[in-house]
Amino acid sequence: MQQMTEAQTQRWMTGSEALLQGLLDEGVDTVFGYPGGSALYIYDAMTQNKEFKHILTRHEQGAVHAADGYARSTGKVGVCIATSGPGATNLVTGIATAHMDSIPMVIITANVPTYMIGTDAFQEADIISITMPITKHSYSVRDAADIPRILHEAFYLANTGRKGPVLIDIPKDISNAKLLYEPYTAEVKFRGYEPDPEIDAERIGEWLLAISEAKRPVVIAGGGIVHANASDELIRFIDQTQIPVVATLHGLSGFPSGHPLALGMAGHHGNYAANMAIQQADLIISLGSRFDDRLTMKVSGFAPQARRIVHIDIDPAEIDKIVKADISIVGDLKGILAYASAIAAPSPATGWMEQLREYKLQHPLRYNDSDTELKPQYVLEMLHQTSNGDAIISTDVGQHQMWTAQFYKFNQPRSLLTSGGLGTMGFGFPAAVGAQIGNPDRLVISINGDGGMQMCAQEMAICAVQQIPVKIVVLNNRVLGMVRQQQELMYENRLSQIDLAGSPDFVLLAEAYGLKGLRASNKAEANAAWKEALETPGPVLVEFVIPMDENVYPMVLGGTALDEMILGDFE
Repeated sequence: MQQMTEAQTQRWMTGSEALLQGLLDEGVDTVFGYPGGSALYIYDAMTQNKEFKHILTRHEQGAVHAADGYARSTGKVGVCIATSGPGATNLVTGIATAHMDSIPMVIITANVPTYMIGTDAFQEADIISITMPITKHSYSVRDAADIPRILHEAFYLANTGRKGPVLIDIPKDISNAKLLYEPYTAEVKFRGYEPDPEIDAERIGEWLLAISEAKRPVVIAGGGIVHANASDELIRFIDQTQIPVVATLHGLSGFPSGHPLALGMAGHHGNYAANMAIQQADLIISLGSRFDDRLTMKVSGFAPQARRIVHIDIDPAEIDKIVKADISIVGDLKGILAYASAIAAPSPATGWMEQLREYKLQHPLRYNDSDTELKPQYVLEMLHQTSNGDAIISTDVGQHQMWTAQFYKFNQPRSLLTSGGLGTMGFGFPAAVGAQIGNPDRLVISINGDGGMQMCAQEMAICAVQQIPVKIVVLNNRVLGMVRQQQELMYENRLSQIDLAGSPDFVLLAEAYGLKGLRASNKAEANAAWKEALETPGPVLVEFVIPMDENVYPMVLGGTALDEMILGDFE
């Protein structure tokens, strides 16, 4: 292929045309968005750029969550666009969701013309100030000639180091100004920003020495394993050292659920063996976990027998923030685990994994099955069995999210998409749409409660129009289930504002949008409906009617330690 001359790579275009071309130059294949007055030059440019693929969502929050799901499932940077004022502010919850979970995204907002900024113009909002605490970096474009550079820097920042959302705000007059465009390929460097520190061999040596001295070591696999694409390296390290692994919610897909050393999820709704492993371990090795409150619960009661705590993370700000580390290593988990695996010896601990397996046998995840009611745990087991654990699963937030974490077993990284940090209801379904577009050949299942589904149901329109074959699961218990459970157990059963009576008929709602809708309320109906859903080539919604009073167990109440689990009917 002949190298292009400078004259061939340079051409005059508007800021909007440069924006679209810059996104294509960064390898973007899909952008999610919603137009409006300040963004019209950008959307007008799309009519002349046939390479540019834009998905029109039905709400800006749908756009940002879809871009998030695309990013989580592919490892690429997700991109969304919105207009000024309410368009931009409708993105805020999704930006915060991505920020809390370290998701690489570039958010593009239009703004009123530069000469109107600060005048309280129609549809003006200072989106940079509004989002400053929830973005990794922000740009306010004041010269169209800067657009190629800013785009290139934004993608670099979003997808390096601790990943996160970067916002680019473009005033309307800048989006129509002329510039001489050429692709920006210069190496990006920022003073003080070192996203990939050198491997600290000395610290790794201290860590491996601690393993050799431990009798009860445990690894906590966090979401950083997934973000660093380090799942294979973690498997090799665990096979080499034979240390048992517990996972955070975001770390679940980073280590295969079927691995003989996998103990499952720990924390607030973690299983018995995983929580006891942390509480009885003499060595805690945290890999890409930030020790958030849903993992640690009562911090003063966390890992009381641990003689040493090792914390490895890409972000130095997380070290010692919540749990004091005896050995800390800052760096890329993929490189650190590869280096450690090459020199690590098997753990000398004997009898430790056997003890933990005994805990799994004594206190497995279980539930009171029924032949008359459809239990949500049964539905999750059915989803797992029919997909062999190979589907991409997106959840909303609530009881169904925890049942998914407990009863669906994940084989591959980037196969669990869930809002863990912010806990955003309405996230699950749009995220699944983004994941399906990013992974057209994968089965994508969106698991929702009847509450969260009503916060995002309008995005069924794009599934129908574009035949995006997401399989939508609604676990309908007719209440805000997690709120009801906490009110029952922590507020003396004083139930307040949880009744979702008046919710739509989800089957009819799906059909109104042009999707197939199915319903099941017992096992036979569930199996038949789900079989039909899988055999249907396009998008399908299946409503599973489940008991109103079903609780998620185990559960660790706020203010108590991980070994003070409530096991429900199986105490």
